[in-house]
Amino acid sequence: MTNKEIKELMRFFDNSDISKVKIKDGEFSIELQKGFENSLTNAVSAPIQSTPVIAQATAEASQESTEIVENKNDDLTIDSPMVGTFYIAPSPGSEPFVKVGTVVRKGQTIAIIEAMKIMNEIEAEFDCRITKVLSSDGQPVEFGLPLFAVEKV
Repeated sequence: MTNKEIKELMRFFDNSDISKVKIKDGEFSIELQKGFENSLTNAVSAPIQSTPVIAQATAEASQESTEIVENKNDDLTIDSPMVGTFYIAPSPGSEPFVKVGTVVRKGQTIAIIEAMKIMNEIEAEFDCRITKVLSSDGQPVEFGLPLFAVEKV
């Protein structure tokens, strides 16, 4: 998980009604909790566990920022209209809505962003050809993040 993704997760968590969340993916794990516990052990152990992850995420974020700068050179993009989780296909194992080279029409569904357990279809804003998919399937996205590089047709 990148530093940017961790910050986005924290923003999402702060604005939700969720009081505690744990995420574990391989060696990476993060735990967020609202409020305070009386246990000194929990207060001390959380920063110790988080420190290596943040250092690793910072290194990944540096690489990611280089890629994003390159993508900003593309003239047209379709950007995320909200914060959530990006999905390129309607369900796991299904064919993606679009691939590089796909020509789409205005209003055609090109992806899904899940936010607060609600699946929001993302539609093409104009007739275009997908030249690059800029976000990975299942990854958190934030408002305004470019999802696709496109060229008008």
